[in-house]
Amino acid sequence: MGTMIQDHQLTESDFRGERFADWAQPLAGNNDLLVLSQPELIRQLHLEYLEAGADIVGTNTFNSNGISQLDYGTEDLVRELNVAAAQIARQAADDTAAKNPDKPRWVAGVLGPTSRTCSISPDVNDPGARNVTFDELRETYEEATEGLIEGDVDLILVETVFDTLNAKAALFAVDNVFERSGIRLPVIVSGTITDASGRTLSGQTPEAFWNSLRHGDLFAIGLNCALGGKQLRPYIEEIAGVADTRVSVHPNAGLPNEFGEYEETPEQTGAIIREFAESGFVNIVGGCCGTTPEHIRAIARGVSDLAPRTLPEIEPACRLSGLEPFNIRDDSLFVNVGERCNVTGSARFKRLILEGDYDTALDVARDQVENGAQIIDINMDEG
Repeated sequence: MGTMIQDHQLTESDFRGERFADWAQPLAGNNDLLVLSQPELIRQLHLEYLEAGADIVGTNTFNSNGISQLDYGTEDLVRELNVAAAQIARQAADDTAAKNPDKPRWVAGVLGPTSRTCSISPDVNDPGARNVTFDELRETYEEATEGLIEGDVDLILVETVFDTLNAKAALFAVDNVFERSGIRLPVIVSGTITDASGRTLSGQTPEAFWNSLRHGDLFAIGLNCALGGKQLRPYIEEIAGVADTRVSVHPNAGLPNEFGEYEETPEQTGAIIREFAESGFVNIVGGCCGTTPEHIRAIARGVSDLAPRTLPEIEPACRLSGLEPFNIRDDSLFVNVGERCNVTGSARFKRLILEGDYDTALDVARDQVENGAQIIDINMDEG
């Protein structure tokens, strides 16, 4: 979506349209606002991808959350943005499906990562500092999810996850909305590997990422953005080997050049994705940054004669995660659990927590790890 919007070289007045002509802050770059100021443009972009063969289109809501919209002073429009974006995508999908009833089309309601991270300090001098809380993320994700459901999406896509804790807040919020509304939709989570380290920005390997989120009853899990298909291959293979649900991938059109442009051709992208399918790694495929409708056409054509990945039988085990996966199987050795981060069992730890001395309380955890604990049990159950 961003690639196609950039091709139109919109001006500040284009982003404002009639409704926001007198808005106090600059709005150029707020692509999500276009569902209100230029709805026909967004509908046409959806149609181009659908006509190229897309089965699923994502709503233009990557930044339609209260945190990201703060930059433009439009945070009060979050619900309206999500409703409008869903309705536009819904209309495009239904109009396309009506032309060919044998090929249904679906709308994925997109929840982006926000512009803040719940796991990483924005201040190098204060590792404990945070500029967003879990509850703040939950609240804006609930608001966005309610709007997407009102606009009639078919599924929820939590995408471009660089911080697993942000994704946990999104899944918690989505489930809260499902409980309140009585409506349950399939949920896909798609993380992003930020560089050749093979980890998310918050430091997790693909398997640890899966272990952290597998409780979410996911329709699919996968990766998108940041890297091209060639670079993503080993990480998609890793997820495909451990996930007992479907695997999705929508990579960038290669890596950007020095001007931020993507040079991988549709034929190259289509061949890479076809090889993923031939290797049995994927169930859902698509494109992210730099992928035009022609890229989607090549991907759809490339996998049209191939079977999707068969869901594997994964041996039951206790599957935990820090930055690395920690799986406890029948053949595992003893696992040591540190029990001193416990306000009921440790008077010292209780005092440190009640006094707000978290740095020293962390030392209690660190001492246990250095003495061999592989798991820290944390208990805050203080009356």
